[in-house]
Amino acid sequence: MKSFKTESKRMLELMINSVYTNKEIFLRELISNASDALDKLRFISLTTHGLPSEYKIELSIDKSARTLTISDNGIGMDKDELEENLGTIAKSGTYAIKNDRRNVVKEAETAKVKAGKKSKNKTSSQPTAEDLIGQFGVGFYSIFMVAKSADVVSRKYNADSAYKWTSDGIEGYDVTTTLKDTFGTTITLTLKDKGDNTAVDNLLDSEFIISLVKKYSDYIRYPIMIDGKTINSMIPIWRKSKAETKPADYNEFYKTNYRDFSPPLKAITASIEGSVTYKLLAFVPSRAPFDFYTKEHQKGLALYSNSVLIMQKCAELLPDYLAFVKGVVDSGDLSLNISREMLQQDKQLKAIAVSLEKKLLNEFKKMLINEREIYEKFFEEFGLTFKHGAYENFGANKDKLQDLLLFKSSKEDKYTTLSEYSSRCIDGQSNIYYAVGANIEAAKRLPQTASAINRGNEVLFFTNPVDEFLVKTLSDYAGKKFISVTTGDIALQTDEDKAEVAKATEASADLLSRVKDQLADSVKDVVFSKSMGNFASSLRNEGEISIEMERILASMPGAAPFAVPKILELNPTHPLITILASYMKEDTDAFITLCNLLLNQSRILAGSPLENTADFIADINKLLCKK
Repeated sequence: MKSFKTESKRMLELMINSVYTNKEIFLRELISNASDALDKLRFISLTTHGLPSEYKIELSIDKSARTLTISDNGIGMDKDELEENLGTIAKSGTYAIKNDRRNVVKEAETAKVKAGKKSKNKTSSQPTAEDLIGQFGVGFYSIFMVAKSADVVSRKYNADSAYKWTSDGIEGYDVTTTLKDTFGTTITLTLKDKGDNTAVDNLLDSEFIISLVKKYSDYIRYPIMIDGKTINSMIPIWRKSKAETKPADYNEFYKTNYRDFSPPLKAITASIEGSVTYKLLAFVPSRAPFDFYTKEHQKGLALYSNSVLIMQKCAELLPDYLAFVKGVVDSGDLSLNISREMLQQDKQLKAIAVSLEKKLLNEFKKMLINEREIYEKFFEEFGLTFKHGAYENFGANKDKLQDLLLFKSSKEDKYTTLSEYSSRCIDGQSNIYYAVGANIEAAKRLPQTASAINRGNEVLFFTNPVDEFLVKTLSDYAGKKFISVTTGDIALQTDEDKAEVAKATEASADLLSRVKDQLADSVKDVVFSKSMGNFASSLRNEGEISIEMERILASMPGAAPFAVPKILELNPTHPLITILASYMKEDTDAFITLCNLLLNQSRILAGSPLENTADFIADINKLLCKK
């Protein structure tokens, strides 16, 4: 018996006990290795005649002997290669053939030219050197998580002799001469006893083995057979040409794989080549999953390397604002680590993620322009993620997302983009106006909203807590600043209004002062304004935190009690203000009652709760009964 080298023994122990978190992965490794061996022989077939026309991987189970066998009719190995590839951990024959890929492909192309054939682009059924994914030569040793011993019988293509490699995965291995009628490799695992690992018994169940193949190796390009039956799909839908697929095929794939009874709102396909190469099949669900806006939701696309599943949900492929996207990324550019469960380097993955983000955003832009109705349905379900994406990280992604945002508008009560709003601004309008409310109707009821609309301004309705935070991050769009209709800014007032307000303020300074003194416990200031239309009064917060935002911030868990100073605005031309002025001179009790009523009606219009509903009703009754 030849002993493993000390460093190899340490690596083997690490492989068995630490690297793989899921023991069933070993079958994926062996099938991938078999697929690589078949690919290598097919490379040779490009320049050599008389090789097999059918390539396959066969699985068999012997329950009485507790063995699982995996065999292929690929290139096989000679004695030296068995010792080099299996006797030395982290030595990879696949890696070696990758280094020779240019020579192999060049020789094949030369042979085609000599034969008078034109070189054709590769198809999904033709292997390339980049398709060989077993780069590290250590995945094989994952078998010892489930097997107490392994026999590898292999005969290399064009060789007369066959050899048998045997090991228990502890001390070392033996290589002996044996008999094998055909070239290829057969691996027989003697599984651990039931007492060692009860779960190992599942590997003697053909249905369980089929489920593993379906899970990890369903899209291996060669038939994987058990009991004479092919159990894998071979060519994944994302590797098929557009001529081979129909929308119904994508819908069925989506519903089957993502357990959704409804078809997707949109299927996105792409074959990207360049600095990174990958195939994409992505779906936009027609509705948000029940847990989508919870911490339990897990984002990520299924990550494949040349049709072999590497990770069921690779979160690194998607930014949070695209967490709703489902689908598959399949690339041959990935450098896998020894377990294939994580990436050895994340450079390639990051490059794919950057490319993927750009691709998906371009698709949403196309959808917005060409399929507006579909886009609006999408935004109803998932638009909030775009808003959060533009707001988070200090607006790092705002330039990518701002043109994809939709807001309900006073313009025909429809969705609008910021670009569309900007194009409709009236002459001289330098602001984008918005109104905040718990819902659209509440935002419409604001006195300032009606006033802004009556002046010819379009108003956006903000009904989600993130909206105000978002526009504070955006700051402006196309040079137009976001302004709340309830702000102290007087941009909504004409020069005539401004002059009227200034004149009224000078003439009624005493009235404003008396009302302010009366309501000193509730408001910081009382001013005249013409921004409330036909209403007598309105209430707003001082500064940029609206009343609605104040309410939301105060309701957050752990929030410290706080209150933003309030400004009561009075309409100097409203009859109630004239009556208020007369009460100030003639009836102190009525003056106090009307001051309270103006404040409380303004609270109601602003969506703020009343401090005392009974007192409010009593004040109304008191004035109604006044002669």
